Amino acid sequence: MTYLRTAAGALLAALLLALLPATADAAERPGVALSQSQGGKGGEITVSGSGWKPGALLMLLVCGQGTPGKGVIGGTNSCANTDGRAATVDAKGAFSQKLPVAEPPKPCPCVVHVAGVTGQQDVVDVAFTVAGHPTAPLPESSGPGALRVLTSARLEGSSGILVRFGAPARREVVVTLGNLGQAAIKDPVFEVGTSHGVFAAQYEERQWRGTIEPGRKALVKLPVELTPGAHGDYQVSVRYGGQVIVEQPWGVGRPWGVTLFWLLLAVVVPAALFRIGMAVVDRVRPPGPRRPRRSGRAGQSHRPGRPPRAAGREARPASVPAATAGDEPTAVLPWFTPDSAPSENSPTTKGQS
Repeated sequence: MTYLRTAAGALLAALLLALLPATADAAERPGVALSQSQGGKGGEITVSGSGWKPGALLMLLVCGQGTPGKGVIGGTNSCANTDGRAATVDAKGAFSQKLPVAEPPKPCPCVVHVAGVTGQQDVVDVAFTVAGHPTAPLPESSGPGALRVLTSARLEGSSGILVRFGAPARREVVVTLGNLGQAAIKDPVFEVGTSHGVFAAQYEERQWRGTIEPGRKALVKLPVELTPGAHGDYQVSVRYGGQVIVEQPWGVGRPWGVTLFWLLLAVVVPAALFRIGMAVVDRVRPPGPRRPRRSGRAGQSHRPGRPPRAAGREARPASVPAATAGDEPTAVLPWFTPDSAPSENSPTTKGQS
């Protein structure tokens, strides 16, 4: 009896452990529902969802060549992008948004493609029929074409301060690819190119390291780089097996640091040339007429407001000779006369007598 109870308890625990992960996955997986499964061009449907991350921004599109659970072949190139709508998830993880029915550029089977833009990167595709739109079988999944785009591609990364001064801008093309073939794909080689205006894209090979098993998907990141000083609207393309599987626009700002550098250079260089030219002119300019040398004592400068001395006048000697008899008497102290003899009435004479 005890043995049976132990066995029953172990079996019940195993069942609970097996069911709990599935229940958690189902609860964490976002869901999408449509107000109707079919509509004609010009109509409108309501797309609602639950289980999404609060505050996430979602993109809603009607796409061709799509299959629920397998994604859209060709990514957003197979979708009616001009008629897409954006939705914001509320605090409860739900949303509801009107979506106009439009004909995608690719034939059906069609889906309503709901993809997270910011805050959440999950993707949900719900089958939808566009009345009157052509229907065609999906491309065969064989050979290198077995890789298919499951989510819309995006560019990740940011530009540093050096890009403002002409450094090459760098990004990463991030896309989820699924292997719809029967064999595993190991270390696939992609071609990444950028085009600008009317110029064709220049492709370079990029090898992704990893293996994608049949029926599996993988997040692929491929680096892309522009030439130094490039700016404007660019188109990033990814090719695999000779077919373009991803096209993503990329807007690059103008490197204003380079413009500022040239403006400063246009001011500094002329100023420096002007200073050099003035220095050369001062050096090669002939000397002007010399001023007449003033006569008088050597080394004596003329003070303004004082008339110069006569040319024939001799300079006064530096030392003054002793006073002579013809000169006027000089005032001296009454008790000391160095040049006169002592008188009879002086105290010194009386003391000696």
